[in-house]
Amino acid sequence: MSIDYERHARFVIERVLTRGNWNDWQELRKYYGLDKIKNEALHLRYLDKVTFSFCHTFFNIPKEKFRCYNTEPSIRQLWNF
Repeated sequence: MSIDYERHARFVIERVLTRGNWNDWQELRKYYGLDKIKNEALHLRYLDKVTFSFCHTFFNIPKEKFRCYNTEPSIRQLWNF
């Protein structure tokens, strides 16, 4: 399977931000640049708390500007154990 890195940039950026390691982050920065990463992060529907805090702090963007901050999740509680 092959991924078109330009066409699926948002997906690739989201996956590296949420699941990648430091080397993945470095490669992401080289390939897309910080402006593209920032723009795509602002439009993501969901970011976990750690990734959201990282993006908010690293890019110095108010939390309210992120789509994931303003969009209510469709599933409030996944499992009740």
